Amino acid sequence: MRCGDSTVCSVPVPLPTPPRTVITTRTLNLGVLAHVDAGKTSLTERLLFDHGTIPRLGSVDGGDTQTDSGELERRRGITIRSAVAWFRLGDLQVNLVDTPGHPDFVAEVDRALSVLDGAVLVISAVEGVQAQTGVLLRSLRRLRLPTLLFVNKIDRMGARHDDLLAEIRRRLTPAVVPMVRVERLGARDARVVARPAADGAFRAEAAELLADHDLPLLGRVIDGDVPEDVSAPLRDQTCRGLVHPVYFGSAVSGAGTAELADGIRRFLAPRPVPSDDLRGAVFAVERTGKGEKVAYLRLFSGTLHGRQRVAFRRRDPSGAVEEHRGRVAGLEVVGGGAGPLTAGDIGKLRGLPHVRVGDRLGADDDGGRTHFSPPILESVVRPGEPGRAAELHAALTRLADEDPLIRTRAAGGGTTSVLLYGAVQREVIAERLHREFGVEAVFEQARPVYFERPVGRGESVHEFDPRGPNDFWQTVGVRVEPLPPGSGHTFTRQAQLGLLPKAYHRAIEEAATATLRQGLHGWEVTDCAVTITRVGFNAPMTVAADFRHLTPVVLLRALRQAGSAVHEPGFTVEVEVPDDALSAVTGLLLSLGADLGPAVAAGPVWRVPGDLPARSLHDLAAALPGLTRGEGSIRHEPGPARRVRGPAPTRARTDGNPLDHDEYLRFLSNRDLADR
Repeated sequence: MRCGDSTVCSVPVPLPTPPRTVITTRTLNLGVLAHVDAGKTSLTERLLFDHGTIPRLGSVDGGDTQTDSGELERRRGITIRSAVAWFRLGDLQVNLVDTPGHPDFVAEVDRALSVLDGAVLVISAVEGVQAQTGVLLRSLRRLRLPTLLFVNKIDRMGARHDDLLAEIRRRLTPAVVPMVRVERLGARDARVVARPAADGAFRAEAAELLADHDLPLLGRVIDGDVPEDVSAPLRDQTCRGLVHPVYFGSAVSGAGTAELADGIRRFLAPRPVPSDDLRGAVFAVERTGKGEKVAYLRLFSGTLHGRQRVAFRRRDPSGAVEEHRGRVAGLEVVGGGAGPLTAGDIGKLRGLPHVRVGDRLGADDDGGRTHFSPPILESVVRPGEPGRAAELHAALTRLADEDPLIRTRAAGGGTTSVLLYGAVQREVIAERLHREFGVEAVFEQARPVYFERPVGRGESVHEFDPRGPNDFWQTVGVRVEPLPPGSGHTFTRQAQLGLLPKAYHRAIEEAATATLRQGLHGWEVTDCAVTITRVGFNAPMTVAADFRHLTPVVLLRALRQAGSAVHEPGFTVEVEVPDDALSAVTGLLLSLGADLGPAVAAGPVWRVPGDLPARSLHDLAAALPGLTRGEGSIRHEPGPARRVRGPAPTRARTDGNPLDHDEYLRFLSNRDLADR
């Protein structure tokens, strides 16, 4: 081409623009679980550092880890509340949920299980399988939650490999596949080498295990035809929670953590999104420096926007469902900045003052059930200084927003009762009350928590008579019947809804719920069907509070006619003891009220199964080391409750005793005067 007469112009030919690569990020919500001191927080820190989320490694001893951000967590060196951090593996965003390892904080682990897609269970190569390790893996397997095992501390003196794998197979599950080999075990420069997928020994070992759940593969194994590649069936059965790849390494040195990360990418996958309906669960609540609540929500399906109005449901321990509404004032997606929040992600929500841990958006798929046993201890708390009972109660109620299983109730005389898992949790609560609220708390001796179940059917009616004297100018009829164990309680109306204003019906149900928290013996009533059979009122003389006053009287009369039995929670235990201690341990278990099954020999030890009252577990744990020279161990999980044998224990009432007419009227009169 010429420009003018003599100049040759070069016209550049535009090159085709390469297509822009758009990476769609998938989200895997991964729990890191372990027995205390196994190194799970150190592993979380290592994964975040290795994948560029944090600029330097923190340490538990140094108190500067990413997830243990609270003052108490740093000082004690333990995780107390679940925390969320994230890193990326290619197109996979991994939200790491670090959970407590101490059994006293198992409620935090329980809430994490409901929002996870998979888990890494950490085991110490030195200490091996601990009691809490077994509790955790049994819960994970029961939920079919995909789980990898990571054996930590291979660089510590006393670290084990072959015999630890044997211990895992014996005490946890035989369904494990070692994915790496360890070199220089127990030395500071210990390292791991991945077992090649094509290695014959690896393929044979994996195929034999996988064949238990794969009939075509079983046929090939029987014929001696081991597949060239077992990766696909291994991934499939891992995702179904049937088998568990095992990795070895050191969170401190970083040995083996790259192989673990590769296993997370290969063997774990986000949950499929079942629908477009808005569904999610709140699994943690924090407070800002100004006291504003920040709720961590896992969204299972649908899309959530900032400023959107939402309705949360919560289920109390008795089974009753409450609903509260609000507007999301602020929304931050973990690992993604500003919203919207899409299915599979975790978001931090602000502007919801009534939100609590355990609240759910949409359908409550698992019925709000817990995966571990509820607290079995109750302690009465009083202020260390006179005149601060109201402050103490308010502070404990605020802490209960973060942990609904720390249930509180006024216990009379300026005290508050609190449900607990153990002594460490009690100490942490006392420290938080002092540090965060400036209140010194004195905890009295803890006692077991019992509950009541109706044993028959009972009915009661209070009929308003306009011609005679009346302490209550309303009519309420109630029928009480037992429900199957584990049902909670239900309310139905046999009386027509239109006979009363809705506010009066609501007052009756609220009063009935409160009354069932203190049955005939003072303990909470559960597995109980309450039917409202009759209602009526005198229009000019009645307000909703009148139904709140009358309902406890009628309901407790019906329950007294039905009768109630006091039950105590229990554990199913398996005690492993050496041969020469079998007789002594069996005698101890029987003296503690255990119902024993037949002992089973397992090599050099015996395993003794049984059901034990929850109140006796501490005594068993204290006595077992002395009887077995420290060689005994206990595995336990929630077991069947049992009816109390002998006289039923009682708990002091705080509702004025509606079964004593004069005492109850004095209580109502004094409360009305105090309210004025």
